[in-house]
Amino acid sequence: MGGARLAAVLAGLLALVFSTIATASPPPERPADLRLEGQLTRADHETYLELPFAVPTGVGRISVAFRHDGADQRTTIDLGLRDPERFRGWSGGARDRFTLAATDATPSYLPGPLPAGTWALVLGVPNLRAGVTTRYVAEIWLEPQNAPFTGLSEAPLAAGPGWWRGDLHVHSGHSDGTCRSRRGAAVPCPLFKIIEAAAARGLDFVALTEHNAASHAQGLRELQPFFDDILLIPGRELTTFQGHANLFGLTAPLEFRLGSPGATDLNAVVDRAASLGAVVSINHPRMPSGEACMGCGWRGDVDPSRIDAVEVLNGGAMAAFGGRAESPFSGIGFWESLLDQGHQITAIAGSDSHDPDRPGDAPGALGRPATVIWAHSLSQADLMTGLRAGRAFVDLTHPGLAAFDIEARSEDARARMGGQLNTPAGQTTAFRVAVEGAPPARLHVVEPGKVVEVLPLPAGAQAEVTFTRRSEGRPGWLRVELRDLEGVLLALSNPIYLNAPAAPAP
Repeated sequence: MGGARLAAVLAGLLALVFSTIATASPPPERPADLRLEGQLTRADHETYLELPFAVPTGVGRISVAFRHDGADQRTTIDLGLRDPERFRGWSGGARDRFTLAATDATPSYLPGPLPAGTWALVLGVPNLRAGVTTRYVAEIWLEPQNAPFTGLSEAPLAAGPGWWRGDLHVHSGHSDGTCRSRRGAAVPCPLFKIIEAAAARGLDFVALTEHNAASHAQGLRELQPFFDDILLIPGRELTTFQGHANLFGLTAPLEFRLGSPGATDLNAVVDRAASLGAVVSINHPRMPSGEACMGCGWRGDVDPSRIDAVEVLNGGAMAAFGGRAESPFSGIGFWESLLDQGHQITAIAGSDSHDPDRPGDAPGALGRPATVIWAHSLSQADLMTGLRAGRAFVDLTHPGLAAFDIEARSEDARARMGGQLNTPAGQTTAFRVAVEGAPPARLHVVEPGKVVEVLPLPAGAQAEVTFTRRSEGRPGWLRVELRDLEGVLLALSNPIYLNAPAAPAP
């Protein structure tokens, strides 16, 4: 190979390396806790150096970002890390940033406990030209063990507000999810198989909610850069003898054995999960508990103010009743009873998928039913904000609604789904429902305990229905359902809360 051609090939390889680095996730936005800086010369060529730094007790995550100014002179610096007891990884020149915690780490680094003591960022210098001085800076963030988990991707997968469709209850081989191996045997299903199926079904996000397990966090961190068109949310299905609850955005260890220290009761467990940033949802509350599904029905005496959401429809429960959404196992009545008590809790759904090979139009298949959340971007933080705010609807249609929203206007106020509207007795409120992508259907207007109106849905890809209600001045709520011409439930909205009492002072 000629010299000019070899130089061109090397330049291309270097461009590829630096392009990979440039698209890596950015470090945390806050200032670094530690800053290590210095310079290297030809004397450091083909040597290894260690930059020591102190890690105090109680650190739960370490993140490192490294940069130097010698790229134009072909300076190459490789990175590695060691803790006080062992070598924790070596990424060479492939990355200029990485993170590691007890449950997950950037590929090429080892997750695990972060012992207090002297750690070292290890530098390898495979090339540094004579006469060149290269300056470097390493920034290090030390997050406490109780810090909320912000997501696998620091940057949103898609920017801009919109409705994002996903599945909030999915299992893989890290708990009891199975699928067929290449030879056709039933095996614990690997994460990539689950995510491939979710992406193929057009989902924007999927939450992996393993039973009391956090082992899937490492696999999700490795897979998220490849699956850059579907957001992966680590979750946990808190599985107890008194009921199940999904904890979205949780990777940290959590004691689930009720009666144990730190888990004296469900309130203590839920409080601990919330302190770690988790969004808490009661799962399939009306499922029976027994040998077929141990602990599935909700019997937990938990303060509802601690709960963010209720899984009103569950794909497994629907499959048990031939695909019917409304059955004795439906959680809609359980959720409405909490609304009637004055609690503002978001209705969501999940497939509870344990097999990604289930046909896509069958209840319990990935994305059936779906939760669709309005959020400012496709990021874990924004999705969870939208979920908590009630900006979400449950969708049973196939392939799915693009939008389903409700807005209310009075003389001097306005609210959207999930919001509050206060109107004095006798005042008229105008409601507008916008639907996109619906089949032939009717709109059912639901208030506490009853359907108050049934309206036709205009034909067309984008439909709008308006109606009015006269305020009685009492606290209540109003939501809407989409039903087909035979009355089968297709979708349900979250409420607009009417004349809701003010929240108590903290």
